[in-house]
Amino acid sequence: METRTLGRTGREVSVIGLGCWQLGADWGEVSEDDALAVLQAAVDSGVTFLDTADVYGDGRSEQLISRFLRERGTEGLTVATKMGRRADPFVAEGYTLDAFREWTDRSRRNLGTDRLDLVQLHCPPDAVYDDDRFYDALDTLVDEGAVAAYGVSVETADQALRAIRRPGVATVQIILNVFRRKPLEQVLPAAREAGVGIIARVPLASGLLSGKYDESTTFAADDHRTFNRRGEAFDVGETFAGVPFEVGVRAARRVAGLTPEGATTAQLALRWVVDQPGVSTVIPGARNPEQARGNAGAASLPPLTGEQQEALRAVYDEEVREHVHGRW
Repeated sequence: METRTLGRTGREVSVIGLGCWQLGADWGEVSEDDALAVLQAAVDSGVTFLDTADVYGDGRSEQLISRFLRERGTEGLTVATKMGRRADPFVAEGYTLDAFREWTDRSRRNLGTDRLDLVQLHCPPDAVYDDDRFYDALDTLVDEGAVAAYGVSVETADQALRAIRRPGVATVQIILNVFRRKPLEQVLPAAREAGVGIIARVPLASGLLSGKYDESTTFAADDHRTFNRRGEAFDVGETFAGVPFEVGVRAARRVAGLTPEGATTAQLALRWVVDQPGVSTVIPGARNPEQARGNAGAASLPPLTGEQQEALRAVYDEEVREHVHGRW
């Protein structure tokens, strides 16, 4: 699989990574055996970048990754985690050096490592982005050897641009997919110029871009696609990329009609992300080994043609833009 440099970390990672939220919680039940099988299938398919967070299943995702790595070994793999959502209340004042140390120590125990490859602030309160104290605290963690590098996971393009300006920020993680194109305008060019890595998340719009859903599709009660459709639990942009479900289903049908022979609609959507200049890696999730292998296979597709790119742009402009572009 093609690899790219992950921004200021200097690490080489696969262009298709694995998002491990599904292995923790909020996507319906995923057994330990299934989670380990997903990890094995992804790595066997060439994936070398795993992305998790301390709150995914209250540490379950990190612990399952640790179990997998104990059996497989860590050579050639990069594991990124996130911290900050454990702050209670969730306000900037909770982002202290002591809290950072506590959270990273917990993740290091969960992952079974002395030093985290990459720790990302997990969509922090907006005030965090402009306050030197929080970046100084992150620099301290690097100096102390608890983390090798740090980044920020963001909700909006504006937050991404503010993070990119910080000299210690190695990566920015942002929602980027066929239905969320705003980062192409300023964020990706700014990241390229600054040498900051871009980790593209929610690339399949919570499964919409698999082309397999219709207006009658339902999800389990413990799946965020049921309980967060209006942002009841966290930012609504994390669920279906903020696109109203019925709108997304209709737009996804048009995307499915553009899928080339021999590929899946999900692979087409992932290839679109990989093709965007400035993207370091894209992190689709998977609930079973077949999905993990299929996602990795997107890296083998040829780059999309100009005609395909324009057709996908038209779907966005005509179906989706009004619902998302001005919001994030």
